[in-house]
Amino acid sequence: MMEIKVELAKELKEKPDMSNLPFGVYYTDHMFEMDYTAGIGWHDPRIVPYHKIEMEPASMIFHYGQSTFEGLKAYKDAEGHIRLFRPEQNFTRLNLSNDRLVIPNLDVDFCVEALKKLVEIEKDWIPTGEGTSLYVRPFCMATDVHVGVHPARTYKFMIILSPVGSYYKEGINPVKIYVEDEYCRAVKGGMGFAKTAGNYAASLIAQEKAEKLGYTQVLWLDGVEKKYIEEVGTMNIFFVIDGEIITPALNGSILGGITRKSAIELLKDNGYTVTERKISIQEVYEAYESGKLNEIFGTGTAAVISPVGELIWEDKHMVVNGGEIGPVSHLVYDTITGIQSGKVEDKYNWVTNVR
Repeated sequence: MMEIKVELAKELKEKPDMSNLPFGVYYTDHMFEMDYTAGIGWHDPRIVPYHKIEMEPASMIFHYGQSTFEGLKAYKDAEGHIRLFRPEQNFTRLNLSNDRLVIPNLDVDFCVEALKKLVEIEKDWIPTGEGTSLYVRPFCMATDVHVGVHPARTYKFMIILSPVGSYYKEGINPVKIYVEDEYCRAVKGGMGFAKTAGNYAASLIAQEKAEKLGYTQVLWLDGVEKKYIEEVGTMNIFFVIDGEIITPALNGSILGGITRKSAIELLKDNGYTVTERKISIQEVYEAYESGKLNEIFGTGTAAVISPVGELIWEDKHMVVNGGEIGPVSHLVYDTITGIQSGKVEDKYNWVTNVR
């Protein structure tokens, strides 16, 4: 395994108010950085002071979009031990995204060790308040200085850290979701399953439209028939219909969420019937009309669990579970956040201890 060099910052930043943290605004004193060169491979891993990146205007990332990223979190338990939630799953998924974007794979075990070392150095940045955490953003990008459409021969891999509060201002309270039926985010055969900048750029116009209408997020339909549900902009989506829990099957245009995977495992373990299949927005509306739509909730690293209290599709307005969080959402949220914080036994071995 490569040796990680460490250069500590000479001056440390003033930390923000850890009891009032927005999401993704503050960044820690240090970051991890590593380079790739064709013929050499990944090399020169280092932890260095957080710094600006100097790049030439002709750098390929600006022109052809070869970039991938991940998101996970670090927590402290009551004894002060640092915990990571399924980090190997995130770096495995990063490699799936890298495959699609023709970016060289990373060594998953090495990435976990590099992250552990970085988080250990930045342990004083980990907030401990309810709903807070240290958000971890690993990312890769092409760095060749060349204007020409082909995969790059040089890349950077970095990890930055940010102390955060709740992703949504609503916190665990139900959010309002707008069903997008005009624009398309992804199709099978494209990059929908990959965590890459282009997917999120494609979603911004609908997100802006939803916010102007007073909704928190967008629920995307399939890009071909515009009838089957795919995912929310920042979350996978689950529907509790007449006691059965249904989530869209991974079909090549939906991100395979780590929290989604964890929710499915724990729900099955608690005796629930969980079905992964195609589900249309019409089916959801018919379930609502018949009184069988019990709950809707989203899963994702940033929000963990986000109940959906309202859904609007065309001129159809659905208020779910009286606009309140339901028992299934509560179970998933309490169990996953409990495991993450050490308050609930980790019988699934999902936690990696940093120290």
